[in-house]
Amino acid sequence: MDAIVSLPISGVVITRNEADRIARCVRSLLPCCGEVVVLDSGSDDDTVAVARAAGARVEMQPWLGFSAQKNAVIARAREPWVLLLDADEWLVPPAHREINALFEPGEGGRPRIERADAWRFQRRTHFLGTPLRFAGRGREPVERLFRHDLRYLDAEVHERLGLEGRRVAAVPVRIEHDTARSLDEYADKLSHYASLWARQNDAAGRRPRRADATLHATAYWLKNYILRGGFLDGSTGWRYHACHARYVTQKYTRLRELVRARARP
Repeated sequence: MDAIVSLPISGVVITRNEADRIARCVRSLLPCCGEVVVLDSGSDDDTVAVARAAGARVEMQPWLGFSAQKNAVIARAREPWVLLLDADEWLVPPAHREINALFEPGEGGRPRIERADAWRFQRRTHFLGTPLRFAGRGREPVERLFRHDLRYLDAEVHERLGLEGRRVAAVPVRIEHDTARSLDEYADKLSHYASLWARQNDAAGRRPRRADATLHATAYWLKNYILRGGFLDGSTGWRYHACHARYVTQKYTRLRELVRARARP
């Protein structure tokens, strides 16, 4: 890994039972971060010990929800910039050089990092050990390097940074994302996300139509597997997009179930 001087960045990660992959994540942050903070929500495996051995400062916080947990670890950061990764993500050495270059003096002597409040990276998803190249999964834009005062908007799932009125720029830094340990585990994770999404949208007053589950799942399949070329990722692409089409069906089915249950006398 490239030897690069630490920058005024706090690398932050939230965890629960990630002993098998947290070291890779933490070690990938160390070359370009002044510190790495792991906020654990009650792991009953070796996540905490492994993260500390890899070089992270580990703190504890019972689970607050995705947005609130990420905001909690950001609040514990000491540096003016934050680089947030999930435990199943990591950086490779070219990323460290690109991040380092952001802090070098540019026009007028000011570092390029100051041109924006948040910097957008590109994430490449690996599914069951195989990197995906099509349907946007090879170059998915994600805002992960940002000023310490930014926070995630309140959300049960699919949380995002509050960027209204803030400057956002892109840099060719790639995050690798190993999203699934197994097909069954991934299906369970998406099922859990579907329940969170349904609860969130029910609370927001969204009312689905009877055909929404089928229509949205079909639209997902046509857009991502057919039009955006997901089929070009072969059997891995088939399994990945089949999981996500099922996830879309589950989202709308569970939302409809919540609405109907509340309407019963």
